[in-house]
Amino acid sequence: MDLRRLARRTAMRRPAVLAVTLPGATALRLEVEREVRRRGWPLAGTPAAADLLVVCGAPGPGDSRWLDGVGQSMPEPAVRVAVTESGQSAHALGRARQELIDRAVTGRDDRAVHTAPPEHGGGHAHPEPSGHDMHGTHDAQDMHGTHDMHGTHDAQDMHGTHDMHGTHGAQDTHGMHDAIGTHDAHDMHAMGEIAGLPMAERAQDRDALTLDQLHLPLGPALPDWPAGLVLGLTLQGDVAQAVEVGHVPVPPGDRLPFWDAPWLRAARGEQVTRDDAARRRCAAHLDSVGRLLAVAGWADAAARCRRLRDEVLSGAPRERAGGELDRTLHRVRRSRPLRWSLAGLGHLPADRARAAGVSGPALAANGDAHDRLLRWLSEIEAALEGLDDAQPLPPDDRTGPRGRLDGPRPPSAALLDVLPGLLTGSEFACARIILASLDPDLDELALAPLTEGAHA
Repeated sequence: MDLRRLARRTAMRRPAVLAVTLPGATALRLEVEREVRRRGWPLAGTPAAADLLVVCGAPGPGDSRWLDGVGQSMPEPAVRVAVTESGQSAHALGRARQELIDRAVTGRDDRAVHTAPPEHGGGHAHPEPSGHDMHGTHDAQDMHGTHDMHGTHDAQDMHGTHDMHGTHGAQDTHGMHDAIGTHDAHDMHAMGEIAGLPMAERAQDRDALTLDQLHLPLGPALPDWPAGLVLGLTLQGDVAQAVEVGHVPVPPGDRLPFWDAPWLRAARGEQVTRDDAARRRCAAHLDSVGRLLAVAGWADAAARCRRLRDEVLSGAPRERAGGELDRTLHRVRRSRPLRWSLAGLGHLPADRARAAGVSGPALAANGDAHDRLLRWLSEIEAALEGLDDAQPLPPDDRTGPRGRLDGPRPPSAALLDVLPGLLTGSEFACARIILASLDPDLDELALAPLTEGAHA
């Protein structure tokens, strides 16, 4: 074995992981994140920096094309694996790493490996060579739709999607393009392309000045990004002039949104304890805080929030989780640099939020991204008091982490409704912070309205 191959094999022992979550797969995402952290593997910020693409959830027919586009942006050797059932993560990641090592040594890039299920049961995980020869999902389609863009701090990648549905699932977002980068993508508004990137066109900006205008899709494969969300931004300079919201298909079914499950189960008449609900609320807000901190450049604090999230979900007693959690929340709350980076972004007054049907923390915050962060911290502290409480959760408690579950529409649908107004006129570098400070959960879009008699 020559030195070059030995070096590649050594590097593959700690592969950089890019995790992409499909709607309905929140629990799988948490499992994969725990396993990647346990192994000490680095997380990749872009496909170009990734060795291993982990898809959390079962890809549907409409997911094949954009997932193939992500895979084609990864350098060889690279492997894609789908984790579709609980309990697969450790087995799938272990076999995928071995496949990476083998391919780094042999240079093999044309064979898919289908791993066996873990010994304790569960489904099958399918590592696949990432690139033009992907097997086990659908035929790979040529898609050069992955573009580099610069986010708040780190370079990110943006990916178009083939089957995007409107915020309410009833309309296509025609302003976002089918496989952005192909020459027939709605003719790219009559624009040309250079190296796969759309060329700017001319249009008047908000001040009636004629400037270059660029149409860019963001999502659904960005790190620290709501699962399945796609944003279409029309940029002039670094300012968003228009925003369209879409998403990949949200699978229907009886599976409850992970973060809302305790309240929905109680409404159905199931026995749920206050401890169950408090842990889910606390963990949901820690997950949102971790996402916002990561986007704002606070990687260490974000990692602590995610580790504490997992401890809370695992059933750690209040005494064990509380001390470090209190210290972490105190540090985040008192940080002046963090306040400066978030203040003034995405201001959402309570009256405007209420008129749009927003409830929960985004309504109570009555302010900007930093106000929403502080509200999450307060709700985490309040939820901690309910840990280890074995009393039953009242079936008429219908307030989930993102708002009222008994309204005419799911809480996250209202959050998506206000998103274009908050992003329009904002600088491009601030868009991801504003989005992360709302953190809509697209799993809720498949949720039927919860009526007063739902528990009968």
